[in-house]
Amino acid sequence: MDGVVADLNAALLREARLLFPGTDPQTSGRAQPELAPPTPAEGDPAGADPAEIVPPSLHLTARQQRQLWDVVKGITNFWETLDETEPGIVARIAETARARRWEILFLTSRPSSAGDIVQVQSQRWLRDHGFELPSIFVVSTSRGRIASALELDVVVDDRPENCLDISIDSKARAILIWRGEEAGVSASARRLGIGGTASVGECLDLLVDADGPEGGATLMGRLRKLLGLKTPSPQGA
Repeated sequence: MDGVVADLNAALLREARLLFPGTDPQTSGRAQPELAPPTPAEGDPAGADPAEIVPPSLHLTARQQRQLWDVVKGITNFWETLDETEPGIVARIAETARARRWEILFLTSRPSSAGDIVQVQSQRWLRDHGFELPSIFVVSTSRGRIASALELDVVVDDRPENCLDISIDSKARAILIWRGEEAGVSASARRLGIGGTASVGECLDLLVDADGPEGGATLMGRLRKLLGLKTPSPQGA
């Protein structure tokens, strides 16, 4: 959810500015990281919960990150205070899913905050933004294994390491929401068969195109074509 449909970055930036007055932790124009196996971010406290590592757009020390999350987790129903990443995108997802008869499952690794449990806060947030009866899965393990166990077709994420996890541990197609300065996805992502789009709206357009009939082509095959990815060569070719 966060970084895809919910704007956690803006909420963390707001709280960081209040917590650390006189400083601006935000940076602009920072390049997106190259796709690589997930590793602890430099300076992160040992054993830190991956869900509590702030986005790379905020330059905070490990100690500041802990202080920020201590404040955030103390805010009652914090997860209901976030804005959408793209205005109206949740309602558009709901409308598209209903029209195309898609089943949607929202995955999130949000840490607990004061107030109601994360699942309930997230359900209310989605409902208030136009998605009735949302299915929420609060995850703490590999997204790839979850995608495999639930036999998901497509997983959309804004973190390269999560897309890599999905590609390695499941048959699902990972689509990366890439909001960096570059117009497309990094070369390393493409080498791993991971395509991406610059927005969720663009991703929806792509999925609608891929869902349509095209001479019997499979969904995965159409997605690869639309994402500009090469078809893997048969083993031994």
